[in-house]
Amino acid sequence: MASDNICSSCGKNTTNDNGAVKFKCPKCGEYELTRCSHCREIVAKYKCPGCGFEGPN
Repeated sequence: MASDNICSSCGKNTTNDNGAVKFKCPKCGEYELTRCSHCREIVAKYKCPGCGFEGPN
């Protein structure tokens, strides 16, 4: 399981990223995903390590 402050898309540390978000996987709700502001802006893909759900839709 990835660290709480690591972007699920690019692997960047999001500790001081004010635009970063954390949310539960929309499909399984088991894993918490983290996205940095840059990956959110460019709509980069992420993948749940548990169920394999890929977003953004």
